[in-house]
Amino acid sequence: MSELKKFYDVIIVGAGVGGGALANSLAESGRNILMIERGPRLPREDDNWSVDAVFHKKKYATKEEWRDKDGQLFNPSTYYYVGGNSKFFGAATLRFRREDFEDLQHEDGVAPAWPVSYDEFEPYYAVAERLMGTHGIAGLDPTEPPRSGPMPYPAIGHEPEIAYFQDKLKAKGLHPFPLPIAIDYHQGGSCIRCRTCDGFACKLGAKGDAEVRLVNPALAKANGRIDLITETLVHRLLTDPSGQRVTGVELTHQGQKQIVEADLFVSSAGAINSAALLLRSANDAHKRGLGNNLSDQLGRNYMAHNNTAMMAISPFKKNRVVFQKSMAINDFYLANREKPYPLGNVQGLGKLQGGMLTAGAAWAPEWLMSAFADRSVDWWLMSEDLPDPNNRVTVDPDGRIRLSYTANNLKSHNELVKVWSRIMRSLGYPLIITNKMDIKVSMHQCGTARFGKTPESSVLDPHCKVWDVDNLYVVDASFLPSSTAVNPSLTIVAQAQRTAEHILARSGEAVTRTPQASPTAA
Repeated sequence: MSELKKFYDVIIVGAGVGGGALANSLAESGRNILMIERGPRLPREDDNWSVDAVFHKKKYATKEEWRDKDGQLFNPSTYYYVGGNSKFFGAATLRFRREDFEDLQHEDGVAPAWPVSYDEFEPYYAVAERLMGTHGIAGLDPTEPPRSGPMPYPAIGHEPEIAYFQDKLKAKGLHPFPLPIAIDYHQGGSCIRCRTCDGFACKLGAKGDAEVRLVNPALAKANGRIDLITETLVHRLLTDPSGQRVTGVELTHQGQKQIVEADLFVSSAGAINSAALLLRSANDAHKRGLGNNLSDQLGRNYMAHNNTAMMAISPFKKNRVVFQKSMAINDFYLANREKPYPLGNVQGLGKLQGGMLTAGAAWAPEWLMSAFADRSVDWWLMSEDLPDPNNRVTVDPDGRIRLSYTANNLKSHNELVKVWSRIMRSLGYPLIITNKMDIKVSMHQCGTARFGKTPESSVLDPHCKVWDVDNLYVVDASFLPSSTAVNPSLTIVAQAQRTAEHILARSGEAVTRTPQASPTAA
């Protein structure tokens, strides 16, 4: 774009999964839309696939520092680019289970019910899968909720090493199934099924990240009505004196601080930064931050999953797999044969390499880590963490984000690690190495502006509008009242469809839930 206008119909802060999906849904509505992204476009270059650049030098991660609950500085695994964190996600696009939308008892507490049911949400999941280009097959996961139709593309299939595990796990009475995944791996697609997908950016544009599947298609079909500005920092949202309407965003663009106005505003900056933005926007009418007058829930209930990476190592057998992230197991997702309460999800992890391991263990020689990686099968174990109002995002007086978090539901997660370790040993992988993720891993951040049925208990209404601000929405993982135990990206895209439908309906406009196939490359 050549010039930033002074006024737009809609301003969206953030060009990740939530903002990209919303822009995609509004692109043909005739509205003039401004998308504001804090970072640049991520260049497609050889370093995208470099273990040294990505894991050792952390070339693409933000250099920003946050504080933990004790005031200690840390560097989060967050990425500021068009496409957001999805540029580096593993492309898993699972639906939440039907039980996730209801009160779900865990050993450590209750994951609360949503203000909408799974059946209400299901049509939007179908749209989200088409937008993201999900590959998979229905009917093999025992916890799978009802569907209105098949997945858009067939499952990508397993390489022989993973097919071996599929057969062995089935023999143990388990139900492994193809992991629903958004990669461009079909006739005419550009995916080459490499080992630098999970945790890396794709230099081919073959991963279904938000830039490729949502933002670029939105720009293409908007006929010039969407302006995307990058490397622009939004400081705060401004309201009228009553506080009932946002009137503008205060931002710095090309070194100049200015105010841009609009009729409707959407924060899609991610659960941590959206909460921080609304907190920084406090004024006389909203002394504790926008949307915080009625519930004091803004920034609270931060969740990011209990995550453990596991290497199961055989001293006798090399693992020659290239694309390992093709299988998932949900036999322990709900109450199960091991425990009468949920434990979580198990899914393949992108194939670990020696250099990736030494990045987190500088004491270890790379030759040893490479030997382990050559003989390991790698898994990502994910358990639900529960909403806790004391786990929260705040903004310190110096403007720095503080992320106060104490892990919970750990007994269940540790049990999942124990059970899966036992299963791996029974299959001939006696050496188990695990790495529990800490506060720095914020890829699945959610919950800081939960949606709900009443303004006393939530920040957002069921359509993600801030309860007491008429023209402000939050469309990212902030809205999630529970974290569940699967990847949140698909659910964010589905909720963005619900919000877009609501915005259009408020203006009396027709709504369609059958988007045309989106192009998959810039």
